Amino acid sequence: MKEQIISKAKTMFLKLGFKSVTMDDIASEIGISKKTIYKYFSNKDILIDCSIELAHGEVQEIIAKIEAQNLNAIEDNFEMKRMFREMFKGADTSPLYQLKKHYPDIYEKVNIVQIDILSNCFRKNIIKGIKEGLYRAEVDIDEYVKFYQILIFDINENSLLEKDSHILGQKALEYHIRALATLAGIIELEKHLKNPII
Repeated sequence: MKEQIISKAKTMFLKLGFKSVTMDDIASEIGISKKTIYKYFSNKDILIDCSIELAHGEVQEIIAKIEAQNLNAIEDNFEMKRMFREMFKGADTSPLYQLKKHYPDIYEKVNIVQIDILSNCFRKNIIKGIKEGLYRAEVDIDEYVKFYQILIFDINENSLLEKDSHILGQKALEYHIRALATLAGIIELEKHLKNPII
């Protein structure tokens, strides 16, 4: 039952917002009493923490799944963007924006984990792209990772609407790849820009 509550809460929080979803809403959606939820979670903050932990696990599964597809570095980036778009499909407001505004303590913890996950992912992607000749060999990997991470986090933290966050995120991805790319990388990028992620 505990896992079911976390899973349902995660879906509802991401779609409807951390602030707007109540314990009553979650109980009603599952078809249990609010008392049952409080048996496992003494307050909403703990349930939010658990649901975010589940979402982070799903993010790492997405990354592993994409890495297993043996795509090139630029394809990896676009597939990652596509899968995250699918994960947050139906969300009206940006989850990070909501956490920062309404649950700053939880947001700080989330930020630490996300920075670690995404920095590692960006670094591996740049190293892969250099090996494939799609990214320039002379780039300062740590600086590019840091710059892209700041850009993405700034967009997600400060964009109220998820659709705005998605559009700006797509522009940031193009900007990031253009900054890294060799001529072969630019050609590969242009192929993907002809089929934007909706």
